[in-house]
Amino acid sequence: MNDTPMRLMVSDLSKKFAGGGGSSAVHVLNGASLSASAGESIAIMGPSGSGKSTLLHCVGTLEPPTSGSVRIDGNDPFGLPEAQIARFRNETIGFVFQDHHLLPQYTVLENTLLPTVAFAGSSASEGGEERARALLERVGLGHRLLHRPAELSGGERQRVAIARALINQPGLLLCDEPTGNLDGKSAEAVADLLLELHSDARSVLLVVTHSQRLATRFARRIELENGRCVER
Repeated sequence: MNDTPMRLMVSDLSKKFAGGGGSSAVHVLNGASLSASAGESIAIMGPSGSGKSTLLHCVGTLEPPTSGSVRIDGNDPFGLPEAQIARFRNETIGFVFQDHHLLPQYTVLENTLLPTVAFAGSSASEGGEERARALLERVGLGHRLLHRPAELSGGERQRVAIARALINQPGLLLCDEPTGNLDGKSAEAVADLLLELHSDARSVLLVVTHSQRLATRFARRIELENGRCVER
């Protein structure tokens, strides 16, 4: 990540999916707009099917919008060739999903290092292992570096996922129901970590959640209504 403070601008974003069996297209987003600067934390809420995850996927360059624009530090990632979009995503954006998506055959340390090797051949980028060890220490797993996901609890796996999301020092951190599969105590611990590490990194943090309790901990709350972002 460069040293320029992150700025996110989402303007008039629309996304529609083709209907199956001859049915009409489904409009999930319909002119959604939001902006955020470095250090801001935003909870994104709304009922199931309101487009929360779709919004996150468009912002994270995983899904192209039907219309509208996403600007990350002034850059339009969707204007890049596919390979460059993937590199931009890897270097600029960190993801944490409801399911940790750890690779079962790799250790905790190896899973954390994966984003650093994506565009650096077969070995981690310079300083990657040192950062990984430091992050895993921060999330309380410095003693579990050589364990594999099957040997961890659900909360521990999600903490590894957070460390992996932060390994490339992204300016934008996107989390889709990161505590959704966890019990109350583990959910609180994961939320504490996310907010603490985000504060240290001065990143932009967007978190999709159904939890009112979690949402109250964020500086801003946005609800998706009829495919648009409404600030609460």
